[in-house]
Amino acid sequence: MLKYVKFFSLIIFIFLFAMCNQKSKSDSNKETILKGSIEITVDETVKPIVEDQVAVFEGTYYDAKVSVKTKSEAELINDLLNGKTKVVITARDLTQEEKDKFIKLKINPRVTPFATDAIAFISSKGNNDTLIALKTVVDFMKGIPNPKIKGLVFDNPNSSTVRYMKDLAKVKDVPAEGVFSFKTNEEVIKFVSENDGMIGIVGVNWLSQPSPEMQDIVHDINVLSVKGFDSNEYYSPTQNDIAEEKYPLARELYIINCQGYSGLGMGFASFIAGDIGQRIVLKSGLMPVRTPGRKLQIRSQIMNDKE
Repeated sequence: MLKYVKFFSLIIFIFLFAMCNQKSKSDSNKETILKGSIEITVDETVKPIVEDQVAVFEGTYYDAKVSVKTKSEAELINDLLNGKTKVVITARDLTQEEKDKFIKLKINPRVTPFATDAIAFISSKGNNDTLIALKTVVDFMKGIPNPKIKGLVFDNPNSSTVRYMKDLAKVKDVPAEGVFSFKTNEEVIKFVSENDGMIGIVGVNWLSQPSPEMQDIVHDINVLSVKGFDSNEYYSPTQNDIAEEKYPLARELYIINCQGYSGLGMGFASFIAGDIGQRIVLKSGLMPVRTPGRKLQIRSQIMNDKE
């Protein structure tokens, strides 16, 4: 009898050990705010700054893997609303109508602003005039020709830059003539550098952080200074002019998390809005939402380190 008791005890022990081991494996694969994997969809116009954030985030948290997929603004918002993606980085907040759709699904979107970006006007080096009035470009968007502009060049018909300029011009559609579009900001920069008279409209992040293959091409373009509607001065999309709110084409960047739980999306959003993430934004040439602080050590007397 004792033999059977020992045998059954051994069977139960092995069973419980296997269950605990299985649970341990399950827990180790569970996504948390600092562990697991996630795919985020990113507005193509701000791809460089996001890639920098991901590289440092993954280098800091080795168990976290963030895959980046770039799309136009219209495409990524549509994917978010249809549940094809849960976390996006975009150059606008959700509209109230879009928020209402998530409320019906009992999902509370977490919207985190993390930087101020800008839209830049560029031209080829053959164009000696590096100044342009915003009204001139807006009028062109309305179909009013101007001898200073042969054409406007956008990255994508569904991009955030097109939406931004259409909103400024208060037009539903872009003109049938004189407006061109490609697929990426890189294609716009290359085309404009080779064609005098064309005005490219790109995210300034592509100019402040060009990829290695784009560095020489970026040197072959002019970044135009812009005069706003209510200004007599021209300002450039520099970090200083953006910070002082002088440049008229600044825009906020957001990470929108619709995971509905405390997952890696929340961890990544907290990272880019935190001290390290904001320092990365500052170094990129954009403006962080919160300027990172500096720790200073004040001494009451000078120390001689050579003693």
